[in-house]
Amino acid sequence: MKTILLLCFIFIFLGTQAQPSPPNIFIITLDGFRWQELFHGADRELLTDTSLVKDTALMCQQYWHPEPEERRKKLLPFFWTVIARQGSLYGNRDHGSDMNVANFYKISYAGYNEIFTGFADLAFVPNSPVYNRNTNILAFLDMQEAYAGKVAAFSSWNLMPYILNEKENRFPINSGYEMVEEGEDSVAVMINRLQLAGTGKGNTRHDLLTFAGAKTYIEQQHPKVVYIGLGETDEFAHKGRYDQYLQKAHQFDQMMAELWYYVQTDPFYKDNTSFVITTDHGRGRKYNWNKHGFWIKGSGETWLAMMGPSVKSAGEIKTKQQLYQKQIAATVAGLLGKSFHAPHPVARGLVIPTE
Repeated sequence: MKTILLLCFIFIFLGTQAQPSPPNIFIITLDGFRWQELFHGADRELLTDTSLVKDTALMCQQYWHPEPEERRKKLLPFFWTVIARQGSLYGNRDHGSDMNVANFYKISYAGYNEIFTGFADLAFVPNSPVYNRNTNILAFLDMQEAYAGKVAAFSSWNLMPYILNEKENRFPINSGYEMVEEGEDSVAVMINRLQLAGTGKGNTRHDLLTFAGAKTYIEQQHPKVVYIGLGETDEFAHKGRYDQYLQKAHQFDQMMAELWYYVQTDPFYKDNTSFVITTDHGRGRKYNWNKHGFWIKGSGETWLAMMGPSVKSAGEIKTKQQLYQKQIAATVAGLLGKSFHAPHPVARGLVIPTE
């Protein structure tokens, strides 16, 4: 009898040990970053325009190459040396891989609503502090047993608490120049001092501060679902600063490289974490590259990058297809083995090829 009981205990123990941890996911957005720069690199005409770039010679040294494949790698080395080899990149319209917003407005509130709710709402909210009436994927996941209390969001843009409806949802959202929780953490203290000391604060916090706060939280709390929204590309585009727009995109790429390295060297996240990276809207072309909205052609053209254990290493997708931003929410759920349901319509997720 003792032998039987011992064997039963061993089998139960081994069965418990064999259960894999539910997968993790990081959703990351780069506000208003065009597919043209992602897939082509810096635009020669814009790069040499002295009204848009303060030092054209220096910027050309940094980001120009006559071959698009090399040029885009100079701007975004992590995307093109890691994601392009280990993940999938959608949205190169040169190959018919079209990705668009489905919403009519082609501005940030509508774009983020579409990304997170899977629904292109007809209601117009002009980038203002209005609590979103739609159910978002982060709130949905926070209600699931495996992810309850393990969801967090960080955003440079101060309207994200309204888009994600902080009032109705319980997961933490840190945005704009909100202070990060300090405790006894010296890094958090330093971040808050820098935020307090900053001048000329607008609606968008410096991305480096947002990223530092998010990474500190990730290292300490190990959330399973994380959103990081960075926004300085859009800020500098609206100011007509193509040089700073490129610099912030390059900085973003470096932050993604740092975050991926951390994820792959932390036992909690290693080989069990996916990245979903996208943008909220596109921009105009050439002379109106700095603008976007329903009246600007090109504003609805977006892109998507994914990498992780459930994503095939397909690289740059060259299959002709039409994808929409509203499919991202269900895709995120699918990567976690869930099916996203909400009181409003939710677009079906992407069919993701697996190994």
